[in-house]
Amino acid sequence: MLELGDSGFVSRETWDRFNIYADLVRKWQNRINLISPKTLPDLWDRHILDSLQLARLAPEPKTWVDMGSGAGFPGMVTAIHLAAKGEGWVHLVESNNKKAAFLRQAITLTGARASVHPLRIDAAKPEVLHPDAISARALASLPDLLGHCERFAIVNPKLEMWFHKGLDYQQEVRSARDQWRFDLVEHQSLLQDGSVILQISNLARHI
Repeated sequence: MLELGDSGFVSRETWDRFNIYADLVRKWQNRINLISPKTLPDLWDRHILDSLQLARLAPEPKTWVDMGSGAGFPGMVTAIHLAAKGEGWVHLVESNNKKAAFLRQAITLTGARASVHPLRIDAAKPEVLHPDAISARALASLPDLLGHCERFAIVNPKLEMWFHKGLDYQQEVRSARDQWRFDLVEHQSLLQDGSVILQISNLARHI
């Protein structure tokens, strides 16, 4: 089980930032549907700690693009964790204006190292955002995610992609390999048996 306080992984100040963020999610959930209502009682394990696994797997500060940020999982969690480092940045791409407004308030109240881009991912300009890494969670199938990432990988051939996936991820990987070449590392989730975080690099379309 992932523990926030183990080995100094997360500071007390960062813990406080996460608490502010969690309270804000609960408050805004009454206005707009940020997350599935049935998962709200498990907000910490299901969403925050699950997202925080990225900080363990990719600890060095990076410039991230978080696609379809929604309530901010995993992008806001990454950005809050980066606040303690004072380095790195997360571009939160979210086309829903109400969710984008929520993310802006979350950044203001937590001091997260992030900015909000209220547009569709296909309208984001890779040469402007120029990320080292891309993340997404519960957004789309793996083939579709890689389609969104192609433009970014062309601009930065060293781009890393990090995707949270559930129990059926192997079928998605097989489907993606029909269209794409890529290197893949499967990181087993510390919170849910069978779930993974897929680390993808060297993306290229089959000719």
